[in-house]
Amino acid sequence: MTREELAMWNVGTNLDQLMNLDPRGYGVCRILYDGSRAYAGEPVAMHSAKALTKLLCSGDIVYIMTGFILRPHKCPETDGIVGAILLARALIKAFDVKPIIVCPEENKVAVKNCAPLVGMHLYEEIPMALEMPQSIGVFPFTKNSAEVRGLVKELFSYGEPKVLISTEAPGANEKGEYHNATGLNMTELEAKMDGLFDAVKEKKIPTFAIGDLGNEIGMGAIGPHIIRYIPYAGKGKCNCECKGGILARTSADYLITATVSDWGVYALICAIAYLKKDIGIMHDEDMEERVLRECARSGMVDMTGSLLPGIDGFDVSMNCRIVSMMRETTVYAIGYDVQKWFDVTLEKGFFEEREKEVAVWKKSAS
Repeated sequence: MTREELAMWNVGTNLDQLMNLDPRGYGVCRILYDGSRAYAGEPVAMHSAKALTKLLCSGDIVYIMTGFILRPHKCPETDGIVGAILLARALIKAFDVKPIIVCPEENKVAVKNCAPLVGMHLYEEIPMALEMPQSIGVFPFTKNSAEVRGLVKELFSYGEPKVLISTEAPGANEKGEYHNATGLNMTELEAKMDGLFDAVKEKKIPTFAIGDLGNEIGMGAIGPHIIRYIPYAGKGKCNCECKGGILARTSADYLITATVSDWGVYALICAIAYLKKDIGIMHDEDMEERVLRECARSGMVDMTGSLLPGIDGFDVSMNCRIVSMMRETTVYAIGYDVQKWFDVTLEKGFFEEREKEVAVWKKSAS
């Protein structure tokens, strides 16, 4: 292990631990992380960040899919859309790419209202979004399965993406049904973005997924682990007539799991900022608060159904603290360069031994 590998491993571990803080205390995030950590074989946010850093170049198209509609109000939730907007900004700053946010129609107003808050232009006309600098495209996706193929063809006509990143996007189970966290059927409410994910996979384009339960697109990558340990995931365990469970059938190439999907996005952004040695890629607490409050004003609800600004039951102050801690630990590591401490630490061999343990762990998990 080199000095840089040691630093990446530990910065990545910091970010993974922060995104998997468990204020609720019920352990689901820790269960999921065991599975995603084994799947990656290293800290998961850094694993995805390293892949994106190798894959993305100026001008590349990136699809960012998101958007869960919640019962009983049938409103879109904040988790997912907040992170998607901030991720689009980060990818433009880091790689000068062309992000297209694919989401339900109900999320479009938040993207439109928040783009100026992150310093970006927003275009609904995708060719214009791809042509103009510092710009984000938004592409509303259908809830009608019969229309999926046509929308996929239209989106591809503007140019194929270099990668697809899905965060907190509803994923259908093996029977084609969508569920919420407690196994209630949500199929009529959700955009059928699995069809776009499938089309991208067929073209061998790398896929990334971020989730916090198992019913999100891409989470089938650790399906057996989720079925074994997560409530409502196994066959016959959901609370609807399909009896197929909440587990999404789709499998992403790269997977991040977190207590809150948006926290997983923030860890990914911070990992990219570390690799690029530019903390400006990661938004600050003020931007986090502005975007979250604007999403709430635009009709996005917290997991609890409240229109007060929050994500998955955590208020503005909690989300800002997560952002602050991620920024502080990362910027400190970017500036820390006392070579002696890296050398003498590596001489002791702990991390080489740890790498061997991880290799065994990953083999047993697979």
